[in-house]
Amino acid sequence: MLTLKQVAQWCDGSVAPEYANIEITGISTDTRAIQPGELFIALQGESFDGHIFVRQALEKGAGAVMTHKQMGPGVPAVFVDDTLVALGALARGYRASHSCRVIGITGSVGKTTTKEMIADILATTYRTCRTKGNHNNNVGLPLSILSIEADCEMAVMEMGMNHFREMSYLTSIARPNVALINNIGTMHIEHLGSREGILSAKMEILEGLMPGGKAIFNGDEPLLWNQREQLSEKPIYFGIENPACDIVATNIVQADGGMYFRVTGIGQEFDVFVPAEGMHIVYDALAAITVGLAENVRPERIQSALSRFRNTGSRQSIYERAGFTIIEDCYNAGPESMKAALDVLGEHRGEGRRIAALGDMLELGTCSIAEHYRLGRLAAEKADLVYAYGPHSDRVVIGAITGGINNKATARFDTHEEMAAVLRRVAKPGDTLLFKGSRGMKMEQVLELFLEGK
Repeated sequence: MLTLKQVAQWCDGSVAPEYANIEITGISTDTRAIQPGELFIALQGESFDGHIFVRQALEKGAGAVMTHKQMGPGVPAVFVDDTLVALGALARGYRASHSCRVIGITGSVGKTTTKEMIADILATTYRTCRTKGNHNNNVGLPLSILSIEADCEMAVMEMGMNHFREMSYLTSIARPNVALINNIGTMHIEHLGSREGILSAKMEILEGLMPGGKAIFNGDEPLLWNQREQLSEKPIYFGIENPACDIVATNIVQADGGMYFRVTGIGQEFDVFVPAEGMHIVYDALAAITVGLAENVRPERIQSALSRFRNTGSRQSIYERAGFTIIEDCYNAGPESMKAALDVLGEHRGEGRRIAALGDMLELGTCSIAEHYRLGRLAAEKADLVYAYGPHSDRVVIGAITGGINNKATARFDTHEEMAAVLRRVAKPGDTLLFKGSRGMKMEQVLELFLEGK
C-alpha cells in the first residue's frame, strides 16, 4: 500500500501533514466502482469534471482524493497541477518500484486478442496480470499499471494510440521488457497520414524499452521487416509468408471451428490448435507464442493455453442461434480486420447463404471513399448478400455491384432498425451472418434487433 506522502512525491503534488501517512488500497477514477480505502483521482475533460464527484467518492469510502482544484479543509487530498498528468506520473513511479516484467503490445488490429493469448500463455508459468479489456490509452494504461499486484511476475499491457507521441508517453510509463508490434495497418491513418506514419508512431514503443529488452515484430510486414538493419538490437521476428523469420507457422489448416498449424523456430517445433477461425488468429497466436518462447515458457504449456483460448467482448465470436450461424465481430473495424472477418465468412460454405452486415470503418480520413469501395468489392467475393450501414454505405454497395454481386443482393441503410428489419425478412435458417463495423457504428445493436424473438 502507498501513503499519500509517497503519492505526492511521485506526482510532484502536495499533501497536508496530517494526511501524509494515510495508506490507500488502490486507485479509482470512477465513483460507480470505487472501493473503500482507494484514492479517487478527479479527472477533468472537455465534457466532464470528476471534481464534482469528490464528496460522493468520500461518502462511498474513498480513503483520499487527488484534485487540481482546492477542496477546502477536512478533505484528505493530494493537490496537483493537473490530475491527468499526475495519474501518469503516479503510474510511472509505481512501475519503477515494481520488479515485474512488462510485456507491451501495440499494433493496428488484434491487440486485445493477442494480449489475452500472451497472458494466458504466461500464466501457465508465472504469476501474471493483464490490462482489463482494452484499457490502453493515457488513462487506461496508467490505471492498468497501478493495478499490478505486489506478487505479479509478468504484466501484459496493451498500448494504443492514434496520434504521434502518444505511444512515447505510454511507453515512458510502462517501461516494457518486451515490446511487441503485431502489425501495421491503416487504422487511424486520418491522424497519422500514411502507413509509414503509423509505423513511426508504433515504433515509439521502443523509446521506453528497458535495458536488455526485446523487440518482437511481425516479419511478414515489410515496413517492420525493414527495421532489422536500423536498430542496434535485432528484433525477434515471427511470420507465415517470410521463411527468414525467427519463428514461422506452417501447415495451416482451418477445421473443427479453429486453426491448426505447426510452429518452428528458436530451437522448437510443435503443433498448435486455437479454437477460433481465420488467418488473423494464426498471426495473433504466433505473436503470443513468440513472446512465450522468448520468456522461456515450455511448448506443451503454450499448446495447452491456446487450446483453451476464448476471445473477449464483441470480438470474433461464432455461435448458432435460432438456426443461424452468427459471426459477431462488432468491437472495431479497419480495412485489415474487415478482410479477416470476410475471409472467415467466406470459409463458411454450408447449405445456406453468407450474409455480410457491415458498418462503416472510421478514422480513415481521405482514404475512406476508396477503402469502403474496396470493402464492397471484397465483400462481393465472400458473401451472397451484402448490406451496409453508415455515411459511406453507398460506396460499399457500389463496390459490391462492380465486384459482381447482383444489385438486388445488396443495399444500404441509414439506421440500425432498417437494416435489422431487412435481415429479419431476408435471412433464413441455415444462413451465416457476419456483423462487423467500427466501434462507433454499434453493429451489436443491429444484431440484437435481428435476434429479437428468434
